Amino acid sequence: MDRKLLEKIKTGELGFHGIDGMLGIGKAVELRRSAVSEMTGTKLDHISKFSLDVETVTKRNIENMIGAVQIPLGVAGPLRVNGEYAGGNYCIPLATTEGALVASVDRGCSVITACGGANVRIFRDEMTRAPVFRAKDVIGAKSLVDWVSEPANFLRLKEKAEETTNFGTLLRIEPFVAGKSVFLRFSYDTGDAMGMNMVTIATDVAIDIILSENDVELVALSGNMCTDKKPAGINAVNGRGKSVTSDVIIKKEIIVEKLKTTAEKMIEVNYRKNLIGSARAASLGFNAHVANVAAAMFIACGQDAAHAVEASNAMTTMEPAGNGIYCSVTLPSLAVGTVGGGTRGATQQECLGMLGVAGSGNPPGTNSRKLAEIIAAAVLAGEISLIGALAARHLAKAHAELGR
Repeated sequence: MDRKLLEKIKTGELGFHGIDGMLGIGKAVELRRSAVSEMTGTKLDHISKFSLDVETVTKRNIENMIGAVQIPLGVAGPLRVNGEYAGGNYCIPLATTEGALVASVDRGCSVITACGGANVRIFRDEMTRAPVFRAKDVIGAKSLVDWVSEPANFLRLKEKAEETTNFGTLLRIEPFVAGKSVFLRFSYDTGDAMGMNMVTIATDVAIDIILSENDVELVALSGNMCTDKKPAGINAVNGRGKSVTSDVIIKKEIIVEKLKTTAEKMIEVNYRKNLIGSARAASLGFNAHVANVAAAMFIACGQDAAHAVEASNAMTTMEPAGNGIYCSVTLPSLAVGTVGGGTRGATQQECLGMLGVAGSGNPPGTNSRKLAEIIAAAVLAGEISLIGALAARHLAKAHAELGR
């Protein structure tokens, strides 16, 4: 170990990032870790143990790497999924530190599979980026909106944006105005990639044409009308990423046998909790715990965990259906992909492999949509199980036994 470099890091003479070009990546990781250990007085024995390919992750996934954090990985299922892209029984990988979560999803999977599986359909698939421009006044704002709305100008922007990507397709540009601020929401098909980086780069080059032909200034490449990693009504209404719905009809005898409650109690819990309670709280999520299951699958499968925020813009419904109840969950903004980002990690590749969605699909986009369908079905399993536990008054008992 280079003691002189270590001391320079500790004194601030050399930044954490400054040693990457001076040492090999592996030695740089080790030296940073030693410096942090001495600076904080903390032994980092476990952080130093991992099977990640350091060369790979430091190129695109992490800066100033010192090691890795381990999260327990559990499995739920098998879960029967009847989608357009996903068809069959799947073992669901869930990375979490919340005791009782995997057990709950596993029970929900058992219920759904016993009823023939969850039907799943994707209704929209597009990723967005929305730059904000400043016009001189509302007249200038209207002029920009009119210019973007011209079919010939849209085609020019589309051609320019698509020069930056092999798989991205610009679908539409939707304008929004507030005074002299103009937000242009670019929407793309991004194939098997979740697509945030793709659409950011593509939109950035298209902006040059807008600026060269309109009397406006670019304020920011992202103006929060996208909306990325924040609760937003536009995502709940218009969608972002995959807009997907999953449903199943559960027979009354299975509710009694597996959930230890009744159809009537589950329907009332969902109505008063997920619908009335959420409305009274002005929540954008009308569900029990969609973010819980989405986040656990995101972490396991190399998705951007912060997109659990958009995933939580979901609505769960339950209503009578013959000899049972109809249950559904709709996720209007599920941002997932099977290439790029965190999906490159070795453990994440294994989890994606469990679901048969690792890498790019044929044709492109089929693997990411298959993953979205499986996640939606797993989310439905989580909703059914938690609503059942609340109806049977088993929630506190389960957490006392498994999650304390």
